[in-house]
Amino acid sequence: MDMQGSRPLPVTQQQAWDALNDPAVLKACVPGCDKFEPLGGDAYAVGAGIKVGPVSAKFTGKVQLSDIVAPERYKLTFEAQGGVAGFGKGESQVDLKPTGSTCELSYTVKSTVGGKIAQLGQRLIDGAAKTMADDFFRRFEEELLRRHPEAAAAKAAAPATAVARAPSGPWPVEAWAALAFGVTFIIGILVFFTAAWG
Repeated sequence: MDMQGSRPLPVTQQQAWDALNDPAVLKACVPGCDKFEPLGGDAYAVGAGIKVGPVSAKFTGKVQLSDIVAPERYKLTFEAQGGVAGFGKGESQVDLKPTGSTCELSYTVKSTVGGKIAQLGQRLIDGAAKTMADDFFRRFEEELLRRHPEAAAAKAAAPATAVARAPSGPWPVEAWAALAFGVTFIIGILVFFTAAWG
């Protein structure tokens, strides 16, 4: 499965990059995430409890970053196991582009899943993944605004149309991890978990 999407962020490219590379931020923003630990060599061990319809499982896995060009982009590969619930694996490219005093995060995801998860209806999976991705980005933006009060003030002063700006293109399920991220990881992590459900 191949997916792509983008999302405007209310902070600078460097500020977004720093947050995406902070394991504590990612752990707090990825729904159900209870583990996001550096393993060294740009690799992270991740864990999350996820429920999709009748399937509920604890997933554990690994995210490996590569082709890192700070603060612009990186690639990540991921794999997760959820016991009898199934598995997910794939790769993602995450890009941050400056847009004046803010930036835009875009990503592509290629993933495969197997096990019970793969047997669930696509509509059920898509709905759960979209909810998870939306929740991640809401939490991530709240954390960015908490860390950067000047961005919160600029957002509050912006016209309503600018604040309500929608992501370009369709808002895909795999926005992960994202995770998420995504992602350097949010998006590393976002891309990791949402892609596993896409």
